[in-house]
Amino acid sequence: MRQAGGSWIAAAAASILACGAVEPVRSDVFVSGQDGYFMYRIPGLAVTPRGALLAYAEGRRTSASDWDDIRLVLRRSEDGGTTWTPQQVVGLLEEKPEQNPAAAGLRRPPEMLTYNNPVVIADRKKGLVHLVYCVEYMRAFALSSRDDGRTFSRPVEITSAFEGFRPRYNWKVIATGPGHGIQLKNGRLIVPVWLSTAAVSPHSPNVVATIYSDDHGKTWRAGQIAIPDGGEVTNPNESVAVELSDGHVMLNVRSTSHRHRRVVVTSPDGATRWSAPVFQEELLEPICFGSIVRYGPPKRRGPNRLLFVNPDNLLRGGQPGATGQSRDRRNLTVQLSEDDGATWKRKRVIDPGWAGYADIAAGPGGWIYVLYERGAPDEAPLRIAALTLVKFPLTWILEASP
Repeated sequence: MRQAGGSWIAAAAASILACGAVEPVRSDVFVSGQDGYFMYRIPGLAVTPRGALLAYAEGRRTSASDWDDIRLVLRRSEDGGTTWTPQQVVGLLEEKPEQNPAAAGLRRPPEMLTYNNPVVIADRKKGLVHLVYCVEYMRAFALSSRDDGRTFSRPVEITSAFEGFRPRYNWKVIATGPGHGIQLKNGRLIVPVWLSTAAVSPHSPNVVATIYSDDHGKTWRAGQIAIPDGGEVTNPNESVAVELSDGHVMLNVRSTSHRHRRVVVTSPDGATRWSAPVFQEELLEPICFGSIVRYGPPKRRGPNRLLFVNPDNLLRGGQPGATGQSRDRRNLTVQLSEDDGATWKRKRVIDPGWAGYADIAAGPGGWIYVLYERGAPDEAPLRIAALTLVKFPLTWILEASP
């Protein structure tokens, strides 16, 4: 049962700590080749206030391509990931959308459509869950659930929110998240987004921003550009948000910057007055999505804990990679900050093998959940065997030497 103020996490963590460490538990949630999909990618994870675990992803029908024929799939668990509901497709439009002209050079069959980048926010309002996503990387939609993620409403188009960026950035491609969004203490919903003019490729160059809602998802608006493309930060794109103990919002951002470190910026409201970007030296950037979440409620005294997960690796084929180029996606690692993300002192490897995108959530009982792209042995680099859930307590990380 959830206690007031989110104190269930702290109480449960203390209980687990007293009982000793518990080893991670693993299970496959979406398995490539099943249910008519060649591959599953872009995992997302959210825990509702009632304790339901929502796992969602892109189901790619014929290939690993971001522009494949893609549908959004979701499963729900009420027992911490032990059992799951059957897979359901969410967000399908009644109309047949047009393909994005920015990808015309890919010469896709006309029936091939991408439903992409699902982002879920579990609202504190009883039973309410928001799902925001894109179609063809050029239109955005929102739908909601009022029964804790069991069923969802019809999609409502919110592309107009992105039109708010036009005066500052004339985009041709847009994307939400991926991963999860957040709700601030004041009720505001925040979804990180990235945009592209498609001047170099269908997905680049990029800038990062957020869209937000102050009425429980009824309407959405564009924030300010959080990180432009230029200077030391090149092609900032996929990002994830977390609310800090002082109420500021921090974005943790992927980029192709030569420093190969994660980039962070902060805002007092999650939408405007973004700080200058800073490279987080402890958090390596192999050029891959990474995720961040708060563990426990903010405190005036004591640790303010954040958790971060990504492939912690800067090698390519066992050798130092070229500056600004992708490194091997392996060595998936969870890292712990106890000072609101200022420093990261502890980390522990979840999977030393091939592992790609990962989303992280904190749930009832003090458990931490990571849903990640697990590689298939002896296959091509983008061949993903499954989206695998790993579940562990905070004590498992605390065992690691600082």
